Amino acid sequence: MADTLNQNTNIVVSNKKRSSGSDECDHHDDSFFVSKKQSKSLVWEDPAAALANARHEFGEHGGVNMSIEASATFTVMEPETMRRMFAGELGPDRDFFIYSRHFNPTVLNLGRLMAALEGTEAAYCTASGMSAISSVMLQLCSSGGHVVASQTLYGGTHALLTHFLPRACNITTSFVDVRDLEMVKEAIVEGRTNVLYFESVSNPTLTVANIPELSRIAHEKGVTVVVDNTFAPMVLSPVKLGADVVVHSISKYISGAADIIAGAVCGPASLVNSMMDLQQGSLMLLGPTMNPKVAFELAERLPHLGLRMKEHCKRALEYASRMTKLGLKVIYPGLENHPDHALIKSMANKDYGYGGVLCLDMETEERANRLMNVLQNFTQFGFMAVSLGYYETLMSCSGSSTSSELNNEEKELAGISPGLVRMSIGYNGSLEQKWSQLDKALSKMQEKMPF
Repeated sequence: MADTLNQNTNIVVSNKKRSSGSDECDHHDDSFFVSKKQSKSLVWEDPAAALANARHEFGEHGGVNMSIEASATFTVMEPETMRRMFAGELGPDRDFFIYSRHFNPTVLNLGRLMAALEGTEAAYCTASGMSAISSVMLQLCSSGGHVVASQTLYGGTHALLTHFLPRACNITTSFVDVRDLEMVKEAIVEGRTNVLYFESVSNPTLTVANIPELSRIAHEKGVTVVVDNTFAPMVLSPVKLGADVVVHSISKYISGAADIIAGAVCGPASLVNSMMDLQQGSLMLLGPTMNPKVAFELAERLPHLGLRMKEHCKRALEYASRMTKLGLKVIYPGLENHPDHALIKSMANKDYGYGGVLCLDMETEERANRLMNVLQNFTQFGFMAVSLGYYETLMSCSGSSTSSELNNEEKELAGISPGLVRMSIGYNGSLEQKWSQLDKALSKMQEKMPF
């Protein structure tokens, strides 16, 4: 990993307000800095415990919830202060803010919670998951740069790496089967490759990445490991397992209500600082800024993420097990017949299950569409919609939707069959109630009744 990512700095916000008559503030509270040792023990034992131990921000007037700082710009009391802020002498660690595209207290608080969740030094939250991914890649790679990436990725990420970055930035990508460690090793060119990029649990095929081994291979050649952990928050902690940077689409499980678009970059403080640099920072200069009102909403949802994930995962495992017994072709890492079951079991945080997404291979798009039609419009099991992490079950035929950016050859390499139905299992209603709706739809499909 590059030396620039190894600096031990911190992104913090003091809740000590500067006095109205002066910009001077000598206050420094050590509680705002958590040592690496303490942080790791909290996060790696249990992500929920790490969130609970993160500093709680109170409201301006003593409210139990943090106040929303909706200002786009911030005042100073003395002219010299502004010069010092732009020179980098004064910053958020001492409660000095310039402009909300740079740092905003409410957004920074959410970043601190995301860092606790993933066990990283720092985190910064963005306007979307794709903006988080794009900004990281542009910060870690320059023109002529090289990326090695999994051949099974979310369609938008695949398009970014395949089409946009080569055209606009002269950054190329070699796609590999991350299960083939020798293939990964051969694809990484020491001195040229900048990033090894993969998803902890792939979208949509649910391939589980061997994060420790992939990280070891990359680090031996000085390459930074970036992992998209959108499918497995709480379940997997990639940094614990050796990765350097974690990205999220917060729109999914962390939001939980399908009402917010947001993303996050979690990693070394030096990386986050560099991404917010006034002259060279990808986040600062491209400006995918999160609205502080959105940041407030998300910070209120993180405390119960663990409870939600456990229920998502519990139901996914139960439905996958029952459908397997019916003879259906189910793909789910929690099943013992999944090729990566032992791997995810060895890496997963205790008691969070194996993920809330399962796939049902109906072989053809026509059969997949018929099944989803029955599930939504006849038995009310779920909704035909993209995305995941909602309290209702969401279903889509991946090949013609969220993976449609891949051509037929790329889909075949990725293992995406034409009839692959991705189901993000919700927790609304009782387990048995929803199973009866699913079972009824499957029975109708077996009877080949017209719909």
